[in-house]
Amino acid sequence: WRVGVEKPADNAAYGENLQAVVQLTGKALATSGSYRKFYIKDGVKYSHTIDPQTGYPVVHSLLSATVIANQCGVADAWATALMVLGSEKGKAVILQHNELEAYLIFINAEGKSETWASDGFLSVME
Repeated sequence: WRVGVEKPADNAAYGENLQAVVQLTGKALATSGSYRKFYIKDGVKYSHTIDPQTGYPVVHSLLSATVIANQCGVADAWATALMVLGSEKGKAVILQHNELEAYLIFINAEGKSETWASDGFLSVME
């Protein structure tokens, strides 16, 4: 399979802007993100992802988490978990799980979009 990872953009049509493209054989891929499903209240944007420790929407700079795993359900669960953890904790978790690969898109301290990919994810990117 050849799969595109969308570039996070609030108003873009599905598949309009690709951030990355990967070649998959015998693996599954899932993406979770905060750029499509959110709400705005009093000028503040809130993610649809709920932090189970607080019961409130997560507050961090991670926009998108894409995970490669052996099974799609596993990839989806981890992608969602990474969206709860955020980019820094998410990177640490992925590096502890050799069976997973990940690609994260987040806003850095300077307010610019940045990406991080595990070595295995980089190996399947075009």
